[in-house]
Amino acid sequence: MATTYIVDKDGNQIDASSATVPSDRHFRGAWSLSGSVISEDMTAAKAIFKDKIREVRAPLLEAEDVVYMKALEAGDSDAQAASVTAKNALRNAPAASAITNAADIAALKAAWDTAVLGDSPYA
Repeated sequence: MATTYIVDKDGNQIDASSATVPSDRHFRGAWSLSGSVISEDMTAAKAIFKDKIREVRAPLLEAEDVVYMKALEAGDSDAQAASVTAKNALRNAPAASAITNAADIAALKAAWDTAVLGDSPYA
């Protein structure tokens, strides 16, 4: 029978059958091995979380560019201002204080701003 290994963020590996593994695998790239216990490195998890925000916001920013251009063509200054506000919120999403202040994975997952980014991939 083949042995299955789990590799942490630093390249350390352990036999999966002897490891205590977190039940949430969203932040697997942030796993850190200490003996036979795997935990999440919050600094690495926050980086993964911010990368996910950047991935999700890219098409949202592109769509908002179209909204802005249509408002510009129509001379609708209210729609232009609303679009600028929406784009700023998207740009600022990775710097949210809720991400910085998250002390554990549950708090980090709760930091997803559905009003700006839409449905959370961590729900």
